Amino acid sequence: MVELLVYDFMRRALLAALLTGLAAPAIGTYLVQRRLALLGDGIGHIALTGVALGLLTGRAPLLTAVIVAALGAAIIELLRAYGRTSGDVALALLFYGGIAGGVVITGLAGESAATLNSYLFGAITTVSDSDLRIVVALAVVVLTLAVGLAPQLFAVCQDEEHAEVSGVPVRAYGLLIAVLAAVTVTVSMRTVGLLLVSALMVVPVATAQQVTRSFRSTFALAMAIGVGASVSGVVTSFHVDTAPGPTIVLIALAGFVVAAALGAFVSRHRHRSEPFEPDETPVDTHDLSESHPHEHGPGCGHVAVSHGDHIDYVHGGHRHAAHGSHYDEH
Repeated sequence: MVELLVYDFMRRALLAALLTGLAAPAIGTYLVQRRLALLGDGIGHIALTGVALGLLTGRAPLLTAVIVAALGAAIIELLRAYGRTSGDVALALLFYGGIAGGVVITGLAGESAATLNSYLFGAITTVSDSDLRIVVALAVVVLTLAVGLAPQLFAVCQDEEHAEVSGVPVRAYGLLIAVLAAVTVTVSMRTVGLLLVSALMVVPVATAQQVTRSFRSTFALAMAIGVGASVSGVVTSFHVDTAPGPTIVLIALAGFVVAAALGAFVSRHRHRSEPFEPDETPVDTHDLSESHPHEHGPGCGHVAVSHGDHIDYVHGGHRHAAHGSHYDEH
């Protein structure tokens, strides 16, 4: 590992991999929560048109890709929210339009389709100093907003109707998630490529979900897995002479297989060691409180689960535990 740092291109590649490994799973966690796991794939094809526009105009493809991808992501979100077209159909329309537009505009720019290969499949070892500056700036923006606005973004992803009733500007935050996904795709396209970027946004999150039980732990572990897969993928590709992007994705997938097996084992062990009796007595109403939709307790109608020295209640797909005047989510 240390010997790689003597090469300038490897220092740039490792830093780009580190930032990509952090940013992609960070925003990918919200996409998975919203059941929009393939949004990154669609935006990647839209960004291809942005790359082609950069080649045509002589501007930095990274910058034009950011602009076009952000516009495309905004259109998808607006169509999903206000249009009659469903989200998957809107995604498909822009998916095909993006890749077709990218190939046509590349031809108009006097370049062959092969020119797009470094953007489709990644070329992290060719990242220049100017590319790295753009990647650093965009990654910092994505991470700052993804972490700083985590409570609001989680509320929108978990239950849009409840968030809207609570006064959260759902449409604005939904649009922000889409734009951040577009920026993340652009950050990642030189690392894993536009065709594989969605994998780095989704696979670490899916891996973390196998062994975690809360949004916060999934969020943190997904970022750690993303960094591990990205950095180890670059190092492995250097030593065995393989393409960095696919190598990163294969390592991430291997991690998912291991985590799935571990998660299944832990789940079986937990059920054996912590048996519980459900309390399924139905009730018509709940006692409301300011900090929680209702008060959990005997006869509340939700499954009671023994958890160490206290009791959790399964509610809305998550476990809630009484903690003073409020409830913690596991």
